[in-house]
Amino acid sequence: VQLQASGGGLVQSGGSLRLSCVASRFTLDFYAIAWFRQAPGKEREEIACISSSDGKQYYIDSVKDRFTISRDEPKNTVYLQMNNLKPDDTAVYYCATNLLGARCFWPKEGRPPITDFGNWGPGTLVTVSS
Repeated sequence: VQLQASGGGLVQSGGSLRLSCVASRFTLDFYAIAWFRQAPGKEREEIACISSSDGKQYYIDSVKDRFTISRDEPKNTVYLQMNNLKPDDTAVYYCATNLLGARCFWPKEGRPPITDFGNWGPGTLVTVSS
């Protein structure tokens, strides 16, 4: 069962996009949900996470104050609002469930293994032109 990420596109530097992550066959209520991105030639990296238990949000430094993760439980959807986009934000964006439960695991250094996440979908491409 996959999550469906959508909302990507081509935008100029400084522009905005809102990505959506929808689960059609199961409820997201019990999971922390993370957004990842993978730029060409780079590893997939977790950039934001929102806990289910308390709605707490976490971001990597490079997107903090520009990106906002949120969830709409009645719509079974998690969003990623991206403002002030930069060319370095160009990547395929994915959402995934935290298989370990309702809380994000956000250590001060390093990121949890990608195997802690599941229900990957095909992702959505974001291209930011300079």
